[in-house]
Amino acid sequence: MTQPLILKKYFFVAIFWLVFAAAVYINFQASSDKVSSVFQTIALVVSSFFFTHFLTTKLLPKALRLKKMKLFLIQATGVILLLSFIYSLIFTYIEIGSKNQLPADFTDHLPFLWKGFYLALPASFLINGSTCGIKFYQEHGKIERDHILLQQAHLENQLKLLQDQINPHVVFNILNHIHILMKTDTKLADYLLLKFSDILRYQLYHCSQNLVPLDKDIEHLQNLVEVEKLRWGNELEVNADWSTGNNRSFIAPLLLVPFIENAFKYVCRLPGHKGYVKISCIEKDGFLLFYAENSCSEPATYKKKDGSGGIGLQNVQKRLKLQYPNAHELTIVTADNVYKVTLTLQLSDNNEQ
Repeated sequence: MTQPLILKKYFFVAIFWLVFAAAVYINFQASSDKVSSVFQTIALVVSSFFFTHFLTTKLLPKALRLKKMKLFLIQATGVILLLSFIYSLIFTYIEIGSKNQLPADFTDHLPFLWKGFYLALPASFLINGSTCGIKFYQEHGKIERDHILLQQAHLENQLKLLQDQINPHVVFNILNHIHILMKTDTKLADYLLLKFSDILRYQLYHCSQNLVPLDKDIEHLQNLVEVEKLRWGNELEVNADWSTGNNRSFIAPLLLVPFIENAFKYVCRLPGHKGYVKISCIEKDGFLLFYAENSCSEPATYKKKDGSGGIGLQNVQKRLKLQYPNAHELTIVTADNVYKVTLTLQLSDNNEQ
């Protein structure tokens, strides 16, 4: 808690007790002399402050922390009754005593004490209830802030875990491609190695951020598609359309990679059939319209091998729920040996999320 917040908190408490003291003094002055009113006010405010401070700073936070509110209600009832008795003593021995209306015998004081106790109960309940309500609101706000911080930390850790699951998979595929080409076409392998360095540079220096510029992420996807096109050669028809005119949009890094990876991973491999992959990525009016389509020989392959669309798709679905709640629409359709992914995503106009 910062210093201004601490000062604000104590300032509020001071104002509360000053207003309370003024109200009590005005009430006593209506029926007593000034000296008696001052003594009664001081005694009542000090005793009220002591008991309510103990109730709100010791008992209430402990009850909230241990989730023992029933015990706190019992303790609060005891404090209210005890404070009512203190009020009764103040009323009897300062208010009535100052007017010399008390009998000499102590046992005759009991009716006055009982009357003062009975009349003080509502006041004691009100002052303790008010201070507990204020303290409960403050403690509840603190618990909510701590809960939000824990949720944020959990979200960041979960997103980091999902990204860590994606990155090694991408690196492994590219290195495997280069290894194969080193035996058949060293010039092409050298070119892919340069592309791999660009891909690796992006993952090392940009993917640690929550959001990255959209054009940088699209450039990374273009490199991945280029690697796949060179690997497949004439065996696969690849069409890609990239349109990102707004350079001020931001997106979560590596979010679209699993869609592209799966399109090439499960594309049709039947002899005599030329598979195809279509990719469209268009930015328009603050939204990203992503579409990926590929031919597939076995529509059930996705579920058979990895379950529910594969680990990569499971990760991206989790990330969409975490990072873009109520700001995305994802549709995955498999029909007639064609696999289609359609994603509409509301982009951010700043790099904070």
